[in-house]
Amino acid sequence: MNSVIEKEKKLTLALTKLKNLNYKNSNIKKNIEDLDEQKNQLQIEKQELEEKYKRLLYDYNSLNGRLNELKNQEKKDIKKQEQFSQKIDELNQETDNLLSEFDKWQT
Repeated sequence: MNSVIEKEKKLTLALTKLKNLNYKNSNIKKNIEDLDEQKNQLQIEKQELEEKYKRLLYDYNSLNGRLNELKNQEKKDIKKQEQFSQKIDELNQETDNLLSEFDKWQT
């Protein structure tokens, strides 16, 4: 993008200098017109690139936000899974204790 801006500045400077020259030579006038067309084309390209950049930046921010949401959801899921595993361990321990008590009553 900087190269487009630099080219635009150089062309503008060249056009300014050329406009100050005398138009005795028809080649000079043609060159000025060509440079002016190039400048206009570069301005159009610059505008298109800026629009594409804005769309890409918007898409990037949207995707980055979605990625953060997914990471947060993953953390929540992992925490729930750990809590579930802990509850299962507690239930297993409780079952073992009950079985042990049952065995005591059986004997």
